[in-house]
Amino acid sequence: MSSPAEYYNSLPPITKAYGTICFLTTALLQLGLLAPYHIALLYPLIFKNLQIWRLITPFFFLGKFSINFGIRLLMIARYGVQLENGPFDKRTADFLWMMIFGAISLLGLSAIPFLWSPFWGVSMVSMLVYLWSREFPNAQINIYGLVNMKAFYFPWAMLALDVIFGSPILPNLLGIIVGHLYYFFSVLYPLKTGRNPLKTPLWLQRLVVQWRLGVQRTTGAGPAVRDNTSTGTGAFRGRAYRLDR
Repeated sequence: MSSPAEYYNSLPPITKAYGTICFLTTALLQLGLLAPYHIALLYPLIFKNLQIWRLITPFFFLGKFSINFGIRLLMIARYGVQLENGPFDKRTADFLWMMIFGAISLLGLSAIPFLWSPFWGVSMVSMLVYLWSREFPNAQINIYGLVNMKAFYFPWAMLALDVIFGSPILPNLLGIIVGHLYYFFSVLYPLKTGRNPLKTPLWLQRLVVQWRLGVQRTTGAGPAVRDNTSTGTGAFRGRAYRLDR
């Protein structure tokens, strides 16, 4: 069995960076070294005082140290890692672009008054879980040791649990919506038309290579889709990847 340090070092770069920053953000808040107010998404302060960091920091707050925080961090460590090591293997820039697309989409939704929230970390994790469920739709998962189901239904089961336990459903629901937007335009639409409107910008690919953030397949290496095995029909079609890869 590998040590915690070996496990941490083995994590793919983007998921490792995101999970680490989320943990450090909560740790700083818990120690009183940082106040939630200073990282919240507050548009008046962004536009009037040019506090641009508020467009980024809300995505790294998963709540205070609690069972829910631990569950969300484990979701990043499991589902984010499986995404980056599976369908996004050797596509670090594509994975980073997916995260950027999710953040921009959630910021757009937050501009709608009744959808606004000061923090968006939960929605980002929900997006990752949704994308994982589409890429590994037939994987079997167990919820709290009580219910077994296919991964395809997992995001909706988590949404139902929010309702049962009285948690706000909007953060997870918005994450699912944004996740589906990305999956439709990056996987389903290209499979149907041969065109990818969410193609990763060349500047981001170069940035990943120059900063040695990870590995990125070159633009001329062919399409990113490696396995078009259908696990469903129509809009519910997915690519098949094994969890034990």
